[in-house]
Amino acid sequence: MKYFLLLLLPLMLSASLTFTSNHTKEIAVLESFDIEASFLYDPIMNDMKNKNMTIYKEKRFFQAMNDAYLFIPAIKSILAKHGIPAEFLFLAMAESHFSAKAFSVKKASGLWQFMPATGKIYGLKIDEYVDERRDLIKSTEAAAQHLSELYAKFGKWYLAAIAYNCGGGRLGRAIEAAKSDDLNILLDPKKKYIPRESRLYIRKIVALALLGNDEQFLLKSEYEHLLNRANAYSISTVRVPRGESLKRVSKLVGIPLSELQKLNRHLKYDFVPPYLGGYDIYIPYIKLSDFKQKYFEEKIQNIYKVHVVKKGDTLYEMGKKYKVSYKMIVDFNNLKSNVLSLNQKLIVPIDNKANVEKINKEIYYLVKKGDTLESISQAYKISVRSIQLKNNLKSTLIREGERLKLYE
Repeated sequence: MKYFLLLLLPLMLSASLTFTSNHTKEIAVLESFDIEASFLYDPIMNDMKNKNMTIYKEKRFFQAMNDAYLFIPAIKSILAKHGIPAEFLFLAMAESHFSAKAFSVKKASGLWQFMPATGKIYGLKIDEYVDERRDLIKSTEAAAQHLSELYAKFGKWYLAAIAYNCGGGRLGRAIEAAKSDDLNILLDPKKKYIPRESRLYIRKIVALALLGNDEQFLLKSEYEHLLNRANAYSISTVRVPRGESLKRVSKLVGIPLSELQKLNRHLKYDFVPPYLGGYDIYIPYIKLSDFKQKYFEEKIQNIYKVHVVKKGDTLYEMGKKYKVSYKMIVDFNNLKSNVLSLNQKLIVPIDNKANVEKINKEIYYLVKKGDTLESISQAYKISVRSIQLKNNLKSTLIREGERLKLYE
């Protein structure tokens, strides 16, 4: 019995130390929200945490973190820059489950679920080509600015989080009615100082933050591996010229198109807007060196316009108006017929330098005697570099009779 107790003692000590360590972390999480330690015993929050723990064991929590591994470091960095606790990362998780595509019935959108009017207040562009509420970096900058302003107004981080949900005006009236900004008083279910949604909202963020800092939960679920991946990867901002397509960047730099689209959900189409100064897109940081080495601006630069079909519009008339083949409009929009519907949105590629009517079809050139890449380039309005890339040419030397791919 004596030896058994001696063997059991280290295990008991280890369990005690683990509990103490985890309890200390839980208190630290609450302190980051300016919430008192007694909130650890809030029954609704604990019930929410335990239910979530069961749900997230089915990998929902970890799938969200895994999907966001590329941009979580950028979010943390922006929050830190604005002096916002790192735990507010879980506000984004509560809002959108880390999905830039998230869209609510109230027309809120993006990672931080901005309404159109609020997004524009913080400089997020929303037009025919982009919705920057879905921009991972710009929307996080806007959210950080908004949260900082709410904190400056109310003086406590849990109040900033509640105001983010129900609005600063609504929270201000609640504090005035309660004659207190104490969390327990504001959460009173009978007095209903703040809406039920907001009472659950602050608890959900805290529950998620506690889960995200629960060492035993994370280790059992191998979350540590995902966290390390998140720290190892990040994203870079690169500027490309107007009209540039994600598909072309994907091919040149060697990034799967789906991954590039995921990082650029703010683009409404798979090309950047036709703004004169070009536009920023995001790529994985590990591809930045490849981008600098391999990316070049295509000489044939397509400028795209979104045409809203009006009464009497035909593909032929549209082609005439924009000086492109109507077949090109059909190809770009994958139209199955020439019948158009009112208010239908069509992408019209406008090319001022070359009218390439066989877009999306392979075009080859048979090299003749005396041809050079430079002469072919000038004749077909396509860059020498582009011909080299399409044909895996390591030099400018070409042979008579050689077949060169010019377009796809």
